[in-house]
Formats: sequence, C-alpha cells, structure tokens
Amino acid sequence: MTPRVTVLLVDDHPIVREGYRRLLEDSGRVHVTGEGSNAAEAYRQFCVLDPNVVIMDIALPGVSGIEGIRRILARRANARVLVFSMYEDTIFVRRALAAGAAGYITKACAPRVLVDAVEAVASGRRYVSHDVAQTLALAPRWSEAPVHEKLSAREFEVLELLVQGRTLEDIARQLALNPKTVANHQSSIKHKLGVDSAAQLFRAAMRLGLVPS
Repeated sequence: MTPRVTVLLVDDHPIVREGYRRLLEDSGRVHVTGEGSNAAEAYRQFCVLDPNVVIMDIALPGVSGIEGIRRILARRANARVLVFSMYEDTIFVRRALAAGAAGYITKACAPRVLVDAVEAVASGRRYVSHDVAQTLALAPRWSEAPVHEKLSAREFEVLELLVQGRTLEDIARQLALNPKTVANHQSSIKHKLGVDSAAQLFRAAMRLGLVPS
C-alpha cells in the first residue's frame, strides 16, 4: 500500500481547516498530521511533525504566510510548501514562488485540485492551478519589478486591502494588527511607491496588477 502524504494545514479559520482536513483525509491519499492558525504556529508544528507538505495560506494574523514560507525553508531547505490562498493576483503568486513555495493554487479551484496539488508537490514537482497559470501568462511583464522588490509581504497585504476601500481599522482587525501599525504600513507604502494621495495609490496598485486596469 502506498504511504499517504503527511500534511500540515495552516489557515486562520478553524471551520475552513476542518473542511479542508475532511477533503484531504477522505481522498485516502493524504493524512493531516497537524494544523496551525498562524505562521509562528506553523513553524513550531513543522519542526515537531516534519510533514511531507505544508499547506499555507498567505493572509494570516501576525507574520504573513510568505514570511512563514521563508522561515520553514530556512529550517529545512527541501521543505515542500503549497500555497492555498484566496489571492489570485500575480504579485502574490510571484512573491510566494520567489520565497520558495513549491506550488500555488487558489481557493476557487475544484476540491480535487487540492489533493492533486499536494501529491504533485510531495513528489518533488512544482504545481500551479490552471487559473494561476493563466493569470501569470496574461500578466504584463512590466508588472513584476522594480516595485516587486520594494514592498514587504505585509505591505502588499495592506495595499490590497486599501485599494478594496477598507479602513485602517478594518485592516487592523483582519490582520490582527494595531491600527497605528497599519497606518505606519500605509505611510511606508506611499513613500516606497512615490505617491501622496489615495488616487495615486490606486493607480500604483493598478500598475502592480493588484486591481484590474
């Protein structure tokens, strides 16, 4: 009998984790050995459990999932991390893959895609879902850099929420941050992008591919 792939599941919503756990376990091909609700918890669990694959969301309270990927790979260079996120924007995909993720799929995918992606990543292959591959193929090349290197992972998360019209208080609640910290991120984003107003910030976000042009 082929051994099942062991997985550490990282998402900040317990109900969501329960649904994904059932989906993975019901396939008969995957065994969820542990769960985490944030990147710090994921790192601790990874060190103890040493799973074949870590399924990591990007939008996590505290340290972002992208930073979580970096920390796990710093612990074990050949770790296999699959990003499973609501974010379809090319900038997040590129940052996750640049951080060392072995795969990236979106939560809009069919349930079987998650199981297929886990098995592919566990076997040493890279896996991106069809919608992600299509988005990357259609994205203009100039949206990658140089700004790609300027903003931190957290700043990208804050920027996307800002252009969605969220208030600083809303963003602080969603990311489990202090509103003052979010305001500091906003100031840093504007400085790095060379903008002053909300309208200029929105246009900069369009150039980054965070909103449709």
